[in-house]
Amino acid sequence: MQATVSRYDTETRSGTVLTDRGIELPFTAEAVAHTPVRLLRLGQRVRLATTGSGASLAVTEVHFITLP
Repeated sequence: MQATVSRYDTETRSGTVLTDRGIELPFTAEAVAHTPVRLLRLGQRVRLATTGSGASLAVTEVHFITLP
């Protein structure tokens, strides 16, 4: 799933993303802890790994979008 960073706190390394489906999802520092992501900026496009569905949809990992 792809999304756009809508809020990011550099101190807590948490924030929110707006998915391409228009759903705003929060993410925690845990979602970027084991990825190469060190800093995000507002408006940046990212790829998400998620669990659950509907109201229980949660972000488990945030990755940069890379070109093949």
